[in-house]
Amino acid sequence: MDLNAKIRRVPDFPKPGIEFYDITTVLEDAEAFHEAIDRMKDAVEGFGCDLLVGLESRGFIFASPIAYALGKGVHLIRKPGKLPCKTISTSYSLEYGKDSFEIHEDAVKPGEKCVIVDDLLATGGTVGATVKLIEQLGGIVSGIVFFIEIEGLEGRQKIGEYPIVSIVKV
Repeated sequence: MDLNAKIRRVPDFPKPGIEFYDITTVLEDAEAFHEAIDRMKDAVEGFGCDLLVGLESRGFIFASPIAYALGKGVHLIRKPGKLPCKTISTSYSLEYGKDSFEIHEDAVKPGEKCVIVDDLLATGGTVGATVKLIEQLGGIVSGIVFFIEIEGLEGRQKIGEYPIVSIVKV
C-alpha cells in the first residue's frame, strides 16, 4: 500500500511557508492505519526494547497500538504542565519556534531500553529533546521510529548516531 498517497498535505499551516502533513486521512482509513501500525511495529521489534516512548500528541496515536501488539508499556513525553507528578524537562527548537517537553522523573528506569515513536521527523528538535530526557533518567535509546520523515529538513542528521526507521519519506 502506498501510505504516502494517503497523507493529506495542507499548505501554509500552521504558518505561511510550512507544509503540514495531516495524518488524519491515514487514521480514518482502517486499512491504511493498520498497515502503518504493522510497519512501525516491525521496525520496533527490530530494535528490541523494554518500553516505548510516545511524543505528544500524535506520537501517542502510534506508540500505544504498537506497545499493545508487542506487550510493552508506553511512557509519555508531554508539554509542560500536563503530567501530574514530579517531572524533568528540556527545551527544543522547532522549524517555526521553540517549545519544551517533560517526562515523569520515574518514567524510565536506569538501563531500560526505549524506542521512541512519533508521527513526524522534521528538524529533529522534538526527538532530540526526548533522547535527552530518556538518557538523563538513565535509559538507553535503542531506536527511533517515525511514520513520516521530511528528508529535506535533515532532522536525521541532527539527532545523532541512533538507529532510525521512517515508514514514509517525503
